Amino acid sequence: MHFDFKEEQLQFADALRRWVERGYGFETRRAIVRSASGVDDGAWATLAELGMTALPVPEEHGGFGGDAVDMFVVMQELGRGLVVEPYLATVLGAEFLRLGGVHGELLAEVAAGELKLACALGERQSRHDLNDIATRAERSTGGADGGWRLDGEKKAVLHGAAAGVLVVSARSGGGQRDAAGISLFAVPADTPGVSITGYRTLDGMRAADVRFEGAVVPESALIGSAGEGGAILEAAADYGAGLLCAEALGAMQALFDSTLDYLKTRQQFGVPIAKFQALQHRMADMYIHLEQARSMALLAAVRLAEGKPAERRRTVSAAKYRVGQAARFIGQQAIQLHGGMGVTDELPASHYFKRLAMIELTLGDSDHHLARFAALPGFTGEAA
Repeated sequence: MHFDFKEEQLQFADALRRWVERGYGFETRRAIVRSASGVDDGAWATLAELGMTALPVPEEHGGFGGDAVDMFVVMQELGRGLVVEPYLATVLGAEFLRLGGVHGELLAEVAAGELKLACALGERQSRHDLNDIATRAERSTGGADGGWRLDGEKKAVLHGAAAGVLVVSARSGGGQRDAAGISLFAVPADTPGVSITGYRTLDGMRAADVRFEGAVVPESALIGSAGEGGAILEAAADYGAGLLCAEALGAMQALFDSTLDYLKTRQQFGVPIAKFQALQHRMADMYIHLEQARSMALLAAVRLAEGKPAERRRTVSAAKYRVGQAARFIGQQAIQLHGGMGVTDELPASHYFKRLAMIELTLGDSDHHLARFAALPGFTGEAA
């Protein structure tokens, strides 16, 4: 299999890396994280100018029609730069809209950088099971075109307070954990009955709790068909997990590089500590984890681009598990090798470690994806 990136993909990555190095350095990021909104409008405008918001949007809606491999190089650079802008939340929301096939006007706004999205999927009781939905969607009796009434609460919605439109999963039928009976909606954040409480997360990102109390949306807000959103939800969640693997890879590479640089400059007994064989062995182990994670993350992107559901499920779960294990190992080793400085706010190492920890918990942790992988057809020898 050919794993070399195309020239256009490398150009995207290079442009993004140069912007991060020149305009989104570590101190700039720290200032953004501490600001009231936790994001920067200027940075978002730059991402749009670079074509990043248009990349995953289909060409018929003003985008470039980029696939998961194209997005892999972008997310890797965002992970390397610890970018806290609502890019992941927006492109994941755009994937829901793309799969739904009926919200071209919203996708056009995303491509132009005029609209930010967020995905309100998880609930207090659901943990990593996105089919565990208590939020209810019922046919509305009011209004000229009927529509739907939403009631419930979504927790830890990534960049929920910055979004103009929320992609919301709700149950319109079936049992609370059934794949059937799930409906998806594109809900404007200013809809009456929608209340959003934002806060900063451990890794410097922003999240929000979103409550729906009699929020009424029109029939046109549906993404896909009523009660049949389970397949879209699974496919989009796998897409998001694949993007997270790429982001984690960029963060791990940066953390590995900075740790190696530190070992070359930190001295004990008159020599750089990189000369100590025990520390060289630990760096070698970190490198092995990094390369194994890279292989799995890239394979997941390829399978996502191919669009075969069975292979997508298998490879994404395998990648999320392997990347999660690598992130924990590399993060812990980097912190230990930096010593007490590794946990200080002034050093990037602690920020990379916290971001990697949050990626592990987003869209299914290692245990969740290991169990999912083991439950897939073919794992125990039965026919797929």
